[in-house]
Amino acid sequence: MCGITSLEDAALCVEAGADALGFIFVEKTPRFVTPEQAAPIIHSLPPFVTPVGVFWDHPRGHVKAVAETCGLRALQFHGAESPEDVTGYDLPVIKTLKLPPASTVEGLPAFQLGEPMFVRPFEPVASAFLVDSAVRWSEGETREPIEWRMVAIRLGDTRRPLILSGGLTPDNVARAVEIVRPYAVDVVSGVEARPGKKDPAKVRRFVAEARRV
Repeated sequence: MCGITSLEDAALCVEAGADALGFIFVEKTPRFVTPEQAAPIIHSLPPFVTPVGVFWDHPRGHVKAVAETCGLRALQFHGAESPEDVTGYDLPVIKTLKLPPASTVEGLPAFQLGEPMFVRPFEPVASAFLVDSAVRWSEGETREPIEWRMVAIRLGDTRRPLILSGGLTPDNVARAVEIVRPYAVDVVSGVEARPGKKDPAKVRRFVAEARRV
């Protein structure tokens, strides 16, 4: 469950069965939180729920300072970082791969759909890959899903775990898991009442549907 902005939403997601909570430290985005806002939420989490910090082309010193202040236990890099940019951290690193939504896939060159030559350089330094939509982050509307079969075909042989994101909702997450068989799924707008505020019914149903498969 990503885009956590309050202690109330964190408690809801933990109660629903979330394994990890994402905190977005990317300025000028709808669910941005400061380290001062995130730290008390993270410090309240039970020991087996992982707090993940989301960053986008931030300087290394900034990332390390936020991680230490907040007690992060994993880092997700969502920008145009190189393998060298995400090397040297003492925490597990998740690198985001961005794919087009399903309706734009037809006719695109294959290299835009997760060409292994892009993935391979990150395999020695990333603990996992998160596959997300290239569409901008949602401001409340549900994003269109990426092409799940293309993910399974193009990235199914990567040596790192795949985390599936991009347009997931309680209505489609079970089907996505059936097709891709990812290590985990990640959701933001698909379980919100509004940007930065989770919908309890959607959160609980999303977790239940993902686990059902």
